[in-house]
Amino acid sequence: MLLAITIHEYAHGRVAYHFGDPTAKYQGRLSLNPLRHLDPLGTAALLLFGFGWAKPVPINPYNFRDFRSGMLWVSLAGPLANFALALVSLFLLFLPARLGFYWPGYAQFVNILVIYNVLLGVFNLIPIPPLDGSKILAALLPEGAAALLRQIEPYAPVLLMVLIFSGAVRWLVWPLYSAIRQGMQAVVLLLLGLT
Repeated sequence: MLLAITIHEYAHGRVAYHFGDPTAKYQGRLSLNPLRHLDPLGTAALLLFGFGWAKPVPINPYNFRDFRSGMLWVSLAGPLANFALALVSLFLLFLPARLGFYWPGYAQFVNILVIYNVLLGVFNLIPIPPLDGSKILAALLPEGAAALLRQIEPYAPVLLMVLIFSGAVRWLVWPLYSAIRQGMQAVVLLLLGLT
């Protein structure tokens, strides 16, 4: 989970920098060092409940050369980075089989890496603030509709907690997780000639 969160936050900062916002760089957050991204409360929740969060990378969208495009790509960067790491991890998961080896501990670790990265990517695409999905949606919507979305922001964390603790979020995440995982796995198996 620590690797997944670190890659996610780093990607936000790196893409923001690409679009003209140096805020993350100036605050030392353009780093793959997990310690730079840990949030004390989020880390405690991760250890206690198996679900946590990182410090959001600081971004100033007014530095973007193109505000709407910058917000869209910076918001997409985290989930896309998680999906990319999941794809690489799937390749590393099945490569030993292609070479005729099987290491149970290695396979278990890499499989968990796949699971966490796909889950984190999918979860963050839920269009409820403060998740990335809400920012992606706001960047795609006309200004009036985006303003309406911003009005629910103060209530969104409570809504998100209700969805998580009621188990309703599973109905959203698991079907997408399964579809994305199966699609990625099919591509990797095809590339490795294991189909």
